[in-house]
Amino acid sequence: MAQLSTPRFTTRYDSVTEAKSSGSTYTPTELADFVAAEMIKEWDGGSSKTIRILDPAVGEGSLLASLLHQLPKNKRVEVYGFDNNQAALDAAANVLTNLHPKAQLKLSYGNFLKVACGDLPAGGLFDGPADVANTFDLVIANPPYVRTQVMGADAAQALASQFGLTGRVDLYHAFVLAIARVLRPDGVAGVIVSNRFMTTKAGATVRRIFQEQLSLRHVWDLGDTKYFDAAVLPAVLVAEGLNGSPRTGPTFTSIYETKDDATADAPSIAAAVTKDGVVEVPDGRRFRVQRGALDTSNDIEGVWRVATKENDAWLATVEKHSWGTFRRLGKVRVGVKTCADRVFIRRDWDDLPPNEQPELLRPLTTHHIGRRFRADEEDASRKIVYPHECVGGKRRASDLTKNPRTLRYLEAHREKLESRSYVIDAGRNWYELWVPQDPCLWHRPKLVFRDISEEPCFWIDRDGTIVNGDCYWLVCDDEAQEELLWLTLSVGNSTFIEAFYDHRFNNKLYAGRRRFITQYVEKFPLPDPESSVAKSIIKTAKRVYGVVGTDEADSLAAKLDGLVWEAFGLPIKEVRR
Repeated sequence: MAQLSTPRFTTRYDSVTEAKSSGSTYTPTELADFVAAEMIKEWDGGSSKTIRILDPAVGEGSLLASLLHQLPKNKRVEVYGFDNNQAALDAAANVLTNLHPKAQLKLSYGNFLKVACGDLPAGGLFDGPADVANTFDLVIANPPYVRTQVMGADAAQALASQFGLTGRVDLYHAFVLAIARVLRPDGVAGVIVSNRFMTTKAGATVRRIFQEQLSLRHVWDLGDTKYFDAAVLPAVLVAEGLNGSPRTGPTFTSIYETKDDATADAPSIAAAVTKDGVVEVPDGRRFRVQRGALDTSNDIEGVWRVATKENDAWLATVEKHSWGTFRRLGKVRVGVKTCADRVFIRRDWDDLPPNEQPELLRPLTTHHIGRRFRADEEDASRKIVYPHECVGGKRRASDLTKNPRTLRYLEAHREKLESRSYVIDAGRNWYELWVPQDPCLWHRPKLVFRDISEEPCFWIDRDGTIVNGDCYWLVCDDEAQEELLWLTLSVGNSTFIEAFYDHRFNNKLYAGRRRFITQYVEKFPLPDPESSVAKSIIKTAKRVYGVVGTDEADSLAAKLDGLVWEAFGLPIKEVRR
């Protein structure tokens, strides 16, 4: 087998567990108790005399402590834990010994993944056979999250090869697969992960693992409950081993902060998720709790959402009045990523002498000038050195010898640009952008929108600007359909699309902000463009565009919003933020 760990991987894994043990990603007691209690509800006690439990990334032992607290003290218990931080293991040993003196503690310094995949012999750690499959009755975990670009390409490739992972690999993907492997068929696992995996393309691997390798029982999207200080929105999943027992489908609960009036109260967030509606907790925050079935759109890698009768009926009405989606018009593209913004992007180019200003400067659209319907041109001072061109309908790197001022400018920053080793490793020139835009499309009008926003912010760009990586954009595949950009613009900016987002994806960031990324926006619906209401929408959108920034624009936008709701057969509904 290929070796799993590399120096970069090991270093980053160490740093994650050290951060965890120091408190930055430490699992709060309330959350640990919740996960443990839900696991015990699903567990039938197992068939063996000895209960074997595991935390593969133990930290200071808070999860194991909560789980031991739920177990009967008269049962024989073996506790296994792994971590790459010896101080954390020592702290965990003290806590767990005091909590359950009779438990046999087997906490090991090292990387659990190397045991699970067979790179390290299991005999010395488990006092049993080398194969660790079907080993544990209970597995509780808050695995570290380390993305490909942080752990390094070599480590990510090794993980992908070792565990059969595809797409953008994160360290916790391997942990989830390893947990599935070591869990007994009648065992139960409780795992805390980032809720991003439920809706992103990169999370498809984990969604598939939980459905193919485990018997998923419950999912809790804990949204913006702020259980962690870090900018991580957690989800909790409880699953049984793959035992083939017929059961009803998994349930799904989501909880997000709201300004709506409370219909109930609860002593804690953990208690709030057992209720329905708007629930107020002691610190005054109010959360909307939705409980239903897990809907994966009948796709093993499909986006996860909570399905309720009300949601399903609402979405069915939208579907009935939909002609297509934004994707029907064209591909949703991400903006440029330079990985060296201070070199490529500046606001003070005009302060340079004319003979020092690069020839390849292009106007740049960023979220700073984002405004509904039409960008705020008064703040359009950012420009980008864009060393790519379109020749014969294909993008290629520009010939800098034909652009001497650009060459001199970039040469002055060559050391910085060459430090982006991944650009050169990909067979690119040292001066290229990491994610460029297609210059062949510059002459086309495009729909642009902000990545992160509390309310949607879509506008039409007709000036051929470059779109920065904090925004996304769409150009019609068929130039004959460009008139329909006004329809997408109107739907994108409507309160209807906020309601659709919450019904279809139900996934927000802190403070009610939504992410308008490819996998969401490409599924936004469009009404029949030949309908009379759609034609009124297009006509009104053009009028709004022409008077943006005036009271008339606000009045027209309100009218336009009502037309969008009408186009989808729904009464206009206030969307409270």
